[in-house]
Amino acid sequence: MAPKNQDLSSRQLLDLIGLSDEAPLDLLADEPLDGLNGDLGAALRERYRSFSEPHCFAPGDLCKWKPGMRNHRLPRYGQPVVVLEVLETPLFDGETDAGSTYYRERRDLVVGLIWETGPARGDFVSFHFDRRRFMPWAQEN
Repeated sequence: MAPKNQDLSSRQLLDLIGLSDEAPLDLLADEPLDGLNGDLGAALRERYRSFSEPHCFAPGDLCKWKPGMRNHRLPRYGQPVVVLEVLETPLFDGETDAGSTYYRERRDLVVGLIWETGPARGDFVSFHFDRRRFMPWAQEN
């Protein structure tokens, strides 16, 4: 992070808040949802089926987001993470605003990944997630 009295360029500011050329996020664009074919009900049922499909994970396993299940910026879709721990008793997010997407979010999977940007680039960090949103990762050709 920049010293308190140092002016930041717009590029540095965007990097600090996670909006950069390497990780673009258009906050104003409403892109069409691929694969829905106008049937939102069918898409919702498919996402529910995917969300409900259990996967057993153990420490050391590699996993990734299930399609359509990512609700955090990291990891990116397709990026493997390593399972560090599977919690028998889930933790619940302490968000107090019921309007937040993280309100009482279940967190029962602890994963590790390698930080890719900024001063911490290359560091191994861990996060807690809802394991129902993850599936096993397989090396793609």
